[in-house]
Amino acid sequence: MSIHGLSRGWGRPLHRLLLAFPIGLFTFALFTDIAYLKTAEIQWTNFSAWLITGALVFGGIAGVFSIADFVLGARRRGSRRALIHLAALALAWVLGLLNAFKHSQDAWSSVGAFGLTLSILCTLLVLVAGWIAYSARETL
Repeated sequence: MSIHGLSRGWGRPLHRLLLAFPIGLFTFALFTDIAYLKTAEIQWTNFSAWLITGALVFGGIAGVFSIADFVLGARRRGSRRALIHLAALALAWVLGLLNAFKHSQDAWSSVGAFGLTLSILCTLLVLVAGWIAYSARETL
């Protein structure tokens, strides 16, 4: 069973490749937020903002593939997994956008408790989306 309606051809490998970026970038943004809270070095917030922006760009493109996968595979078994994958990725993107706006503020207010919480939520959501996408069985 596969969550991908585009499992034949180039769609599935490209979707998985694009999905790897928000997983890595949101995760490293969380690490740089923690580094800022430990050191108060302002450059860590800049790194976080750049990482979140990159995660939003690649996450948006991966989201388009997820929407196509969901629409094309809506009548198949396993569409519930595809819906969870799409919902987790979309929610991570929306929270990531809010996090990007939060990180555009000055110094401590850019991270603080709320920015760190948003980074944690984004990381967990993309990890769930990645787990679902990468654990889907291959169908030939």
